[in-house]
Amino acid sequence: MHQRITQLDTRLSNQIAAGEVVERPASVVKEMLENSLDAGATRIEVDVEAGGVKLIRVRDDGRGIHKDDLNLALARHATSKIRDQGDLEAIETLGFRGEALASVASISRLNLTANTQEDTSSGWSVQASGADMRMEISPAPHPRGTTVEIRELFFNTPARRKFLRTERTEFLKVEEVVRKVSLSHPGVSFVLSHNGKTTKQYIGDDEAHRVASVFGSAFLESSVFFSQERGGMELRGWIGLPTYSRSQADQQFFFVNGRIIKDRVVTHAVKQGYADVLYHGRNPVYCLFLSINPRLVDVNVHPTKCEVRFRESRDVHDFIFRTIHHVLADVRPEEPVAGEADPRLAGVPGGAVPAQAPISFGGRSGSQGVRDPQMSVYREMFAKDPVAGFPESDDITMPPLGYAVAQLHGIYILSENKTGLILVDMHAAHERITYEHMKTACDAEGIRSQPMLVPLSIVVSVKETDLVDEHGAEFSALGLELERASEESIIVRAVPTLLAKSNVEQLVRDVLSDLSEYGQSARIEQHRDEILSTMACHGSVRANRRLTLPEMNALLRDMEETERSGQCNHGRPTWCEMSLAELDSLFLRGR
Repeated sequence: MHQRITQLDTRLSNQIAAGEVVERPASVVKEMLENSLDAGATRIEVDVEAGGVKLIRVRDDGRGIHKDDLNLALARHATSKIRDQGDLEAIETLGFRGEALASVASISRLNLTANTQEDTSSGWSVQASGADMRMEISPAPHPRGTTVEIRELFFNTPARRKFLRTERTEFLKVEEVVRKVSLSHPGVSFVLSHNGKTTKQYIGDDEAHRVASVFGSAFLESSVFFSQERGGMELRGWIGLPTYSRSQADQQFFFVNGRIIKDRVVTHAVKQGYADVLYHGRNPVYCLFLSINPRLVDVNVHPTKCEVRFRESRDVHDFIFRTIHHVLADVRPEEPVAGEADPRLAGVPGGAVPAQAPISFGGRSGSQGVRDPQMSVYREMFAKDPVAGFPESDDITMPPLGYAVAQLHGIYILSENKTGLILVDMHAAHERITYEHMKTACDAEGIRSQPMLVPLSIVVSVKETDLVDEHGAEFSALGLELERASEESIIVRAVPTLLAKSNVEQLVRDVLSDLSEYGQSARIEQHRDEILSTMACHGSVRANRRLTLPEMNALLRDMEETERSGQCNHGRPTWCEMSLAELDSLFLRGR
């Protein structure tokens, strides 16, 4: 082992930096794309060969690089994006470290060509090789913009190269990077080619079309768009309906000031927002954009810039959670706009949709939800006529879930609405309605606490005892009475009444853990809701119970007014719909 301290040479220090920044070809593509976007590019072309190991070429139409700056562009700690500490404290660009190109050049054969003029003959090129990092500048015709050509990645670092996966796997990683970056810059066109063949094209467009091109049109049809502002923060984007979920968390994109990031606080907040509506083991699909003052977020916490640290993580967590929670709560059965045609019928002969058209579950509505002012009219009508079934369309507007016409096998309610057929799982629907009413009543009364017969002493860390001192009022609001006994122990004197028979010690430890990591905890509410959910399940109408038409219609009206009525307490759908066009397609009508 070497004992003396020596100064590393430039080549070796660059290779060490490359090990932090460049994990695989996709890492290089990400760095180059960020530079192109910072340069104001409106079109970026990415060409790779052999998954990016043999060649990565990124060409843009941005501002280009001045001839006299080409050498500096390949030097470490050289950048056009930072001038002083003030810039570092409020970073507004995607790239800023000033070492990506130097690091990549140290482990590949790199050619950088740029032009700042409209004249295509005024371009210049600089070449560098990891072997000696010698740079040569020469004239090179090039349109306004920059092209970075990287060949033989990791040619002089075989240890890193042997850890790469197959060509297809590496290319899929590159494709994923382009896909993510394109979402945050819908006005920029991206073209991706592999081994000379174009595989992906994202043409500059609005956000909705870009999201549809990345996720597929089915996502837009089964998601809710929203935009919410609070405390200088703005959160907007698309969240998939609970029924549009996946077995893996592979379609969850979150951007902070245009930068794709992964953050535990964010992930936890979104997951908490989907509580009560997502089926067990499923993962939501979403594309969210958070705008925040750059001074309130540190993007310099990871070499690859994929992680951030929020100055007020608790406020960010609360904002994300509450926004998603309320948006999902307001998704309810939607009344079609009068005269509006089904967009899926456009261009289809006879107005029929293809036989494989999916049956839609849950309501597709805006974040404001639907609170029909005529609900009271429906109730009065049924109160006056206990055997009321279908009223005339001339007499009253059809409600979103229509009117019941029959009960199937004592389990399902069959209803006819303006656009087709509605099928309701009566137990699941009534379970959600009962559950939401119980939660509302419980929230109105607050969380009642119950003194422990014998106070419980728990050994914890010093950090956790500090949390007890700092968040005393919050613990009281949760029905917990905690007291610091010593530097490393606390005493539990009271617990929520509903949770008196639960594992109190584990509950307290979980709450402290959440407060430490996320700045807040919803453990008490979650445990309380679990109990209320069980009670609601037992208190709901059971299968094989025959309902009268007024009872069935009353249930439909309650569903239209109740938050989260599209899913039961366990995340299963409570109703589904088939349009007349979909029914026609089953019988080949209109063909």
